[in-house]
Amino acid sequence: MFCLLTLPFRIFFGILFAVLLLPLGLLVIPFLLLRALFKLVLFVLIAPIVVIAAIAAIVIGVGAIFLALLLPLLPFALLALLVWALVRASQPAYAR
Repeated sequence: MFCLLTLPFRIFFGILFAVLLLPLGLLVIPFLLLRALFKLVLFVLIAPIVVIAAIAAIVIGVGAIFLALLLPLLPFALLALLVWALVRASQPAYAR
């Protein structure tokens, strides 16, 4: 009910301040456009660097996960390499 009682005053003062502050708003618009231009230029310059850094971080993360999963299998791989080397060395010369 209070909002309805004060509605005419809010409309009057809203229009009054809008008219009084219009020149100030028109002075601020070029600075807002300049700010938007600087942000756009900064985005265009920084975005490729951020994308490259993100891709590098993803590749390093995947490599770390891959290494963490395969590192416990390294002794078995070395053992298989040793067995392969022994089998290859024990073959006769004519079989090569």
